[in-house]
Amino acid sequence: MRDLTDKVAWVTGAGTGIGEGGAVALADAGMHVVLSGRRQEKLEEVAARCQGRASIEPLDVADKSAVADVAKRIIDTHGRIDVMVASAGINVKERNWHNVSLEDWDSVIRIDLDGAFYCCKAVLPQMKEQGDGLIINISSWAGKHVGIVTGPAYTAAKHAMNAMNESLNMEACTYGVRATAICPGEVATPILDNRPIPVSDEDRAQMVQSEDCGDVIRFLAELPTHVCINDLTISPTWNRGYVAAGRAQLPQA
Repeated sequence: MRDLTDKVAWVTGAGTGIGEGGAVALADAGMHVVLSGRRQEKLEEVAARCQGRASIEPLDVADKSAVADVAKRIIDTHGRIDVMVASAGINVKERNWHNVSLEDWDSVIRIDLDGAFYCCKAVLPQMKEQGDGLIINISSWAGKHVGIVTGPAYTAAKHAMNAMNESLNMEACTYGVRATAICPGEVATPILDNRPIPVSDEDRAQMVQSEDCGDVIRFLAELPTHVCINDLTISPTWNRGYVAAGRAQLPQA
């Protein structure tokens, strides 16, 4: 496993959830982590957990000019970006075909897909120049499996993210750049608060936790640079989708 000491990571969506877990794990590994997100106070809370190895760049990833400006400041300040974690993402409560609004569709696509593209586009030239770089796109189980729970906007955005991620590997692998799409099942993060049907505390406790995803992000970052994990699925052992299907379709003992 490679030493990450003093290398530079940029994490979007770093104020909560998987982004927070990844940021703390990378800082624990010795990286300097640049934290981006829309809420300054949340970023400050995460920075306090990073043991002096973090700086803050507030950002709405849907703003393409702001994304480019933040990437340039990171490169101007640190001279490089070794790891970029695109974790900014939303979903909406009224998310299914019968009630999703055009405005909410646009919001999900702008943040979950376009925002990730803007970030990848912003860091790719520097990583190619370095001859080394890891991009981690936080996708979803919904990026591999179409289901009713996440709604069409989120599902479409994450499927597109997975395709975008693999196109990075196709085009940038000869420059030493590799990309991983992490596809989590249910993770106990604040995005669950927007579920149309509330999720109980008992169910949340059995889900994958943000810290678990942070451990996966650190593992990917510590792999040798000649190794590319194209995509990685992580899900709860107590998978509510499997459990519900089993109860509906299998004879009960």
